[in-house]
Amino acid sequence: MEIIVINGPNLNMLGKREPEIYGRLTLSEIESLLSSSTGSLGSDVGISFFQSNSEGEIVTAIQNSYCKFDGIIINPGAYTHTSIAIRDAILSTGIPVVEVHISNIYKREDFRQKSFVSGVSLAVVSGFGANSYYLGLAGLVEYLRKEGASSRVSP
Repeated sequence: MEIIVINGPNLNMLGKREPEIYGRLTLSEIESLLSSSTGSLGSDVGISFFQSNSEGEIVTAIQNSYCKFDGIIINPGAYTHTSIAIRDAILSTGIPVVEVHISNIYKREDFRQKSFVSGVSLAVVSGFGANSYYLGLAGLVEYLRKEGASSRVSP
């Protein structure tokens, strides 16, 4: 089972940017923690990572996931609240997606409480800090096993 974790704008600044909201772990440290935790989810779980500050590159990464990955964990960053293009890319692949956020976006400013991605996601994990990624990954893996789902089909 192959999962890709896609991170949007400014997540490359984790550990430096507003640590009182986003914590002190860097994105690289979160990726290392996720990689090391896949063993607890089973030896059949592989994980890849992608980060971009560019909406178009994120859309391309989602589209390129078709036939390569069984699931997507996505933290769209600020594009959560603005990007219909990311929403449409998710819909176009049919790959199960879990949206994750380090902070609880529903306790933040009004403009952060609207997500264009949530409506096309299997689930949303928000507000558990860096652990949101692991919780999203564990839930997605469980879902894929239960459903026997594989989005990697021959083109």
